[in-house]
Amino acid sequence: MRLTERKKGKRLNRYVKDYVVFDLETTGIHQERDAIIEISAIKVCNSEITGEYSTLVNPNRHIPAGATAVNGITDDMVKDAPVIREAIGEFINFIGEDILVGHNIHTFDTNFVYDAACSQLGREINNDYIDTLYMARKCLPQLPHHKLTDISKHFRIETEGAHRAMNDCIMNQKCYEMMGKLMTTLKIQAPEQRCPICGGMLCRRKGRFGEFYGCDNFPECRYTRNA
Repeated sequence: MRLTERKKGKRLNRYVKDYVVFDLETTGIHQERDAIIEISAIKVCNSEITGEYSTLVNPNRHIPAGATAVNGITDDMVKDAPVIREAIGEFINFIGEDILVGHNIHTFDTNFVYDAACSQLGREINNDYIDTLYMARKCLPQLPHHKLTDISKHFRIETEGAHRAMNDCIMNQKCYEMMGKLMTTLKIQAPEQRCPICGGMLCRRKGRFGEFYGCDNFPECRYTRNA
């Protein structure tokens, strides 16, 4: 399934108090052929954690050494874990209609869970979502890199255990709350102008022929309009 065929929710650029932060571990980065091997999620209401969901997933295939080197998950660890059909169903029930929050989920995690829900259950995941990678680029432009560990270190949040799904959820939830405070302080949270193509944010930019509005999902979306 191609990205343009996924009827996902809109990517938002704002802070909300009620959300579900989630993270995946997979056998690799290729959405057409790799599989989910861990799903974790934390439900947050009024900025307080109210629930957790986490499971390893048996992909019914060998986990490549390269993936194990990153996340530490082995074939032996997932042999008795639920298969993706069961895991994705439980995940959908857990998130309900809540806004999803995650790091680099716009082009990765949301696609994996959408495809799994579609192929296994014939369901779509249409929840709106907030990608903290884009949020960090707005809030912390001074950082040379915006990996989750970079942002966590900036806020002095513990990074031990990174690249396991629940640990990354905990880190990201703390980072998201810190960036939410920054957005309020810096008054970044302004009225949103939406891209009519993909629903992303329109940002004012300067080009060779003057100022214009461009979608911040560039280069995936190349929509522009005159300022």
